[in-house]
Amino acid sequence: MVYDILDTEGLYLGASSALNVVAAYKLAQELGPGKTIATILCDGAYRYQSRLFSKKWLEAKGLMGAIPEHLKKYAVLD
Repeated sequence: MVYDILDTEGLYLGASSALNVVAAYKLAQELGPGKTIATILCDGAYRYQSRLFSKKWLEAKGLMGAIPEHLKKYAVLD
């Protein structure tokens, strides 16, 4: 979700904010149309950039496969 939000919305969010978006999305699906969902985007990716955007770190943790191919372009740090 970190990479998807960066790609679609241009927001440089951290993992906590991305998890908030995932939870809000799932809740919205459960509640259905006509309901309002709000969440707080509480962190930026700058604190995580050496990990979340590092190919080497993601590969070492076995996480590169979890990133959709079209979003791997954001894992640019070595």
